[in-house]
Amino acid sequence: MRIEIGREEDGRWIAEVPDLPGVMVYGKTREQAISKAEALALRVIADRLDHGESVPELDEIFAVPA
Repeated sequence: MRIEIGREEDGRWIAEVPDLPGVMVYGKTREQAISKAEALALRVIADRLDHGESVPELDEIFAVPA
């Protein structure tokens, strides 16, 4: 998954995962913002799986033999 990162005028860093709506976080440093975005993205994916929703982002990660 792609993480987009930028810096706000007030100095905070912002990280977003465009493929997962709502995954947008702020951090004091670039590294902190990236780490928070990764953690939130994993929580969103886990929540989708728990609720039986599709997670197309994982189609290429897991392979289940027929």
